[in-house]
Formats: sequence, structure tokens, C-alpha cells
Amino acid sequence: MKRRDFFARTSDGLLGAAFAHLFTDDLFGAGGSHGMGPPYNLQPKNGHHPARANTVIQLFMNGGPSQMDLFDPKPLLRKYDGQPFPGDIEEIGNSNPTDIGVVMGGQYEFQRHGESGMWMADPLPHLSKMADDICLVNSMWTDHPNHDNALYKIHSGRLFMGYPTLGAWSVYGLGSENQNLPAYVVLNDPLGLPKNGTRNWTSGFLPPTFQGTPFRPTGSPILNLKPQFDEPDEVTETARGLLRQLDEIHRKERPHQSALDARIESYSLAARMQLSAGEALDLNRESESTKELYGIGEKGTDSYGRRCLLARRLVERGVRFVQIFLEEQPWDSHADLGDNHRAICERTDKPVAGLLRDLKQRGLLDSTLVIWGGEFGRTPTTQKVGGVYTGRDHNMQAFSTWMAGGGVKGGITYGKTDDFGHSVVADPVSVHDFHATVLHLLGLNHQKLFYKRSGLEEKLVGFDPPRVVEEIIA
Repeated sequence: MKRRDFFARTSDGLLGAAFAHLFTDDLFGAGGSHGMGPPYNLQPKNGHHPARANTVIQLFMNGGPSQMDLFDPKPLLRKYDGQPFPGDIEEIGNSNPTDIGVVMGGQYEFQRHGESGMWMADPLPHLSKMADDICLVNSMWTDHPNHDNALYKIHSGRLFMGYPTLGAWSVYGLGSENQNLPAYVVLNDPLGLPKNGTRNWTSGFLPPTFQGTPFRPTGSPILNLKPQFDEPDEVTETARGLLRQLDEIHRKERPHQSALDARIESYSLAARMQLSAGEALDLNRESESTKELYGIGEKGTDSYGRRCLLARRLVERGVRFVQIFLEEQPWDSHADLGDNHRAICERTDKPVAGLLRDLKQRGLLDSTLVIWGGEFGRTPTTQKVGGVYTGRDHNMQAFSTWMAGGGVKGGITYGKTDDFGHSVVADPVSVHDFHATVLHLLGLNHQKLFYKRSGLEEKLVGFDPPRVVEEIIA
């Protein structure tokens, strides 16, 4: 019987392929401390230095939240509200100058919160209670004012598609603490994929083993976790042994085929997930008080709350990197910014704060780095859209992001923008600086984490050395 016929005529391939991963270390050896292990090996690896964070939850806010309306209040905007911008209009936004309107004052009221006195706007009533656990960075900047390119930049460090993302680099360098769940999980919105779709979690030129694994946004996150039928253990073991030999023969005849290695590993992982994933993904095991903390069961927050709670359950079980996305780009408020931003906050604020509080009370926040932010910020002026001026354009020169747990200082605000919130004037943090800092917190040196391709040592941070933002590290 040919190998292809065997797979076509039996239902044991998924289980049998599970044994293929046992041969990886025998064939290629364990991964080095720089993360250059076997191309399909997701076994846990040592970092370059002691890690402050073991896992990452990235709450990505597609579209570009407005920094001056949520985290970086500017009284001068209120003073000049409705008046022409007093600076160089050519430096504002990426629109035709004739479409740039007047200065728009902040859309919400601000208050200081916590012992740190951190500024937050009133659409964030739940997050504001966690101010002393948050490290707010108001001095982020990026290289491009268009969504596509800015998204490539914030996820992969490059302005163009085809490069590995931060999550892919993280699991390439460190592997995963749980071999029965994907190392890099993506939780999408039931309303649709984010802008740029699957390119937001690609492995690029890294072996495909390291790409993000999207879970279904509705119903069971993963289908077919249970075998179709039960059979005696002896029959299962015999089939597994035979398929293991067939896989090994097939692999030896095709060395250095990362796609084949990744496929075998994915089948192996699928088989292992049948043993433990059902428990990890079952939110019914959580108490009603925990669900209430995340806003589960409430109309506005149920969807995002479920994904935040699932993220906590995943990192609790050793998943290395989890991303939560919204649909398309809801923060992209070119019009009606006041209503639009408030509506998104109503969907996400309680679940995000619930996630932080839950991680903290379980003792997980110290080892879990939580990241909140988008691809760029907004301009201090209005933009003409549909004949009205009620929103803000893209701003690549300044935006806000925040981190919590995982070795960063809580209750601090880092960096400063000008009086209009348009440009960074103190302590700038580039996207490469941001990536280098996240890798550092995970125990990885951004210069030593590389992948050789066409004679080059490719890195997440490119070839211009960034800096680790030591000032925000505890």
C-alpha cells in the first residue's frame, strides 16, 4: 500500500502524526539560546538573559485611537477649538491640505486617577481604576501615515508585507511552555477580520510553524477536538507506530522542507490538542463573578470579554503570545470621533480592565505583559469627510500605547508631546524601540535574535540598532 493510499483510507493520520515531534530533537538537536533551533521545534528554549515576562497578551486597537482624546490631554486644543491651526498646516495629517479643517478640542473630560495621578478620559471608567498598574507611553511614533504600511510596521517592524510579526519572532526565540496548545494564538472579532487580515500574524520568512493560529470567533474556538469514534488502545498505538515510521521515511527523503515539517508538526499539535484543549477553551468552568468581571453576558461587552477571558486561560496554561483584534479598523474616526471612540470604549473598557484585575489577583500579571495600542495616532485638526469636519486624520508623529505587568513600571507616564499632541518633544519611542523593549522583557536580545536568509541575519528590529526603553522597566 502506498503512503498516500494509507492516509486516504484511514482516519488515524491525525493521531499517528503526533509521534513525529518526538524525532525532532534526535534529528536536529535542541534549540540554542539565541532561538535558532530546529525550524519546527516549539519546545521551550532559553532566552539570552532572565525574562521579566513569560507570556504576552496584545490588545490591538485597529485603526489608530486618538491620543489627545483618551490619554494625553491638551488644554491648548480647547483654547483653539474651531480656529485655524497656528502652526505649519503642511505638517498635519496625510490629507490634501484643502481637506484639513480647524483645530478640534478634546472630545471628553479628563481626570487624574490613582496614586500616580495618571490622566485618562471619561470613556475609560474601568481602566482608570487600574492606573497604578499601567505604564502609559505618550511618545510613540512611526514611519507611515497609511493603515496598511503602519500595520506592517507595528507588527513586523517593516513597512511592507512578508516579514515575521512580533508574535512569530517571540515563539521562534522561546518556543512554548505548553506543547498541547498553539504557541501563538489570534482571537479575532466575530464582526470580521482586521485590516490586512492574516498578514497581521504571519511568520513571513520564518518557518510556518511560528505563524499565529486564529481561533474561531464564535461557537467552539476549534472544531473537531474529539475523535470521531473510540477504538482499543492497542489499535491506536499500532497505527501511531506505523504512521510514525512512514512520516520519518517521508521526512528523510525531503530534508530541510520547512513546509513539510510545519505540516507534520501541525498534525501532531492537533492530535495533542484533543487531549487538553477542550478544558482550556471551556469558559463554563469559570465562576459567574469572573464572567461578570469581564462583562460577559452584557450586550456591549460580551464578545470582547469572552476573548479577554480566553486569553487569560491560554497564558495561564503556557501559551506564549496571544493577540486580540477588533474588526477592520473601528478606531479610524475620520468623522464623528466623539461618538465612535466612546462606542468602542463601551465595548472594550470593562473587559480590558477585567483582564488586568483578574491577572493581578491570580498572581499572573507579574509574568504576563499586556500591551494596548494601535498603529498610529490622530491629528489635532479636523478632516473633511462627506462635507463635515467631525473627526481626525492619521498622525504618524505621535501616539499613545500602554503596557502593564511583565516587568514594566506601573503608574508612570513616559514621554511628552507638543502642546497640540501632534509631535513628540521628549523621550521618543520608535516602533523598533518598542519591539526591542518587548523582546528584552521576554528575555531576548533584539540583536542576537535573528534568522539567516540569503546571507543576511534578518531581525525584527531591522539593521538600525534601536534602544531598549530602560526607563519604563521595573
